[in-house]
Amino acid sequence: MLGSKTKGELKAWVKTIFIALGLALVIRTFLFSPYIVDGASMEPTLHDHEKIFVNKVYYTDSFNRGDIVIINGPNEKYVKRIIGIPGDKIEMNSDQLFINGELYKENYLSQKLKLAKQQGSRFTEDFGPIVIPKNQYFVMGDNRLKSKDSRNGLGFIKQENIVGKSEFVLSPFSEIRIIK
Repeated sequence: MLGSKTKGELKAWVKTIFIALGLALVIRTFLFSPYIVDGASMEPTLHDHEKIFVNKVYYTDSFNRGDIVIINGPNEKYVKRIIGIPGDKIEMNSDQLFINGELYKENYLSQKLKLAKQQGSRFTEDFGPIVIPKNQYFVMGDNRLKSKDSRNGLGFIKQENIVGKSEFVLSPFSEIRIIK
């Protein structure tokens, strides 16, 4: 038979465990969660099988051009970079991105662009101009040759289909870093 002191300690432990599990569930569901990158569409920024940390806390107007986001697609989740925000007019011409008529530098693509030029090919096919509708976004992968994105299958992304922003890479441990 358990003594009253032991019963009290057991109750305290059970209560603590339930609170911890409840907090973990709330945090993972509404605040932050891990996500595993599937495929090469975001290389060289993110690599296949890397685990990233997704911040689900955002405000209605908090998605910015250049943010890497997780998207709820029709059959799966995608990780992509926001290129166009609501109201933007975007165009791609000879591997140069124009947003609202001005050249937009994509420094994160410099290695891939250089390689494509050496091979005598284009890294991103020409498109546009396209105007991004209200409450929707235009996204592309950083590895434009191997990315299903707004250009070829996903179309414009509704704001409510964005799960959150990628914050940093968790694993492999040798690659832990903040995503810029």
